[in-house]
Amino acid sequence: MRLITFNGNRVGAATDDGVFDLTRRGGWSSVRALLEADDLVRAEALLAGEPDHRLGDVHLELPLRDPPRIFCVGVNYQNRNEEYRDGSDAPTYPSLFMRSALSFSPPDEALLIPPESEQLDYEGEIVLVIGRAGRRIPAADAMRHVAGLTIMNEGSVRDWIRHGKFNVTQGKNFERSGSYGPWIETALDGLDPANLHIETRVNGEVRQSDTTASMAFPFSRIIEYISTFTSLIPGDLIATGTPTGAGARFDPPKWLKPGDLVEVEVEGVGILRNHVESEMD
Repeated sequence: MRLITFNGNRVGAATDDGVFDLTRRGGWSSVRALLEADDLVRAEALLAGEPDHRLGDVHLELPLRDPPRIFCVGVNYQNRNEEYRDGSDAPTYPSLFMRSALSFSPPDEALLIPPESEQLDYEGEIVLVIGRAGRRIPAADAMRHVAGLTIMNEGSVRDWIRHGKFNVTQGKNFERSGSYGPWIETALDGLDPANLHIETRVNGEVRQSDTTASMAFPFSRIIEYISTFTSLIPGDLIATGTPTGAGARFDPPKWLKPGDLVEVEVEGVGILRNHVESEMD
């Protein structure tokens, strides 16, 4: 099932035939409320008969508009550590930072280049959507706490990442510098978390292409690690890192420009699309 939020705060399920309005059919006020109630099975049972809308006729919002927290894992693909060319060993523990909900645009809407910088960059990522609460979750049980997967362009304003010696917060949280969506794919039985393909394209040019087999820390280890120091709760998002090939790693760098189209595709999940605009236009 592809869970969406559409036309404001309506909960829906997108299919090839259209959109089923789960707010009308099941009474859920938000995707987060559906996850908190552990109602995925009941929601899927309501996908019968004619859909309520055509997909092209609705406005897609961020699939989860009010995530409790957005955790992000840095430098998680093995060749990304090599990209830094600093001679450092592979990391022992995941690198983590947080993002705010205001730093994301909905799918199919614009990523904004701020007037303070020309260095807006793309980072395609696979995102875990937590559906079941837990603390100190063993790796062997980790995927049981995942309601589904979504896609993120974890956009970064590169020069602002380097303002502070020990943090990247400011460069990762410019308003509408990233995006996630277009939906949450809850049908995970046919997917292999250890070998999912992800690809990022800018104006049709492939910039990033890899699989989760290259991750230093797989999904299960990330969940185990984060849940050691904090309880994971339904609606939490965990962006699991980006492959090599971000614009900053080219010589010269390839920053995003107004008019660019960025597509991030994840096997078995879908395609997240955003165009790029200047914030001051």
